[in-house]
Amino acid sequence: MAEIIMTCGRICSGKSTYAQKLGMELGAVILSIDELMISILGKETGDMHDEYVRRSEKYLYKKAAEIVSAGTDVILDWGFWTREQRSFARCFFAERGIECQLHYIHVSDEEWQRRIAQRNAEVEAGTNDAYFIDEGLAEKFRSIFQMPDRSEVDVLV
Repeated sequence: MAEIIMTCGRICSGKSTYAQKLGMELGAVILSIDELMISILGKETGDMHDEYVRRSEKYLYKKAAEIVSAGTDVILDWGFWTREQRSFARCFFAERGIECQLHYIHVSDEEWQRRIAQRNAEVEAGTNDAYFIDEGLAEKFRSIFQMPDRSEVDVLV
């Protein structure tokens, strides 16, 4: 039976890279907030960014349930940064009879800083279309992120 895999981790922790690898192994569909947002809205969403993320998530939750119902695994490639988001996702899918797992991608602070610097260099060079992470954005997500409890994690990466 098809299921949902939620990737959890700080911004720039390797969630998308992990999702791509896992997606190839499982033949799963990857649904990515960043991919959807950048493709449709570009990177300059300003004060509306959080609202657009909320709307995108709402759409992708419904789409994920449709795809799983059609028999294909789905990987949700976004952060699930808060306990509330993780709880909402589990309840949303449970109400529809859909199994889900949380895969937590943990990186040390040093590795996280290295990955941010690498991504930013790639964005500046035009070889990566991800968001540039300045200190303000890094601090915003540092303050938002709630590390999952062991009881929440199905797979630790």
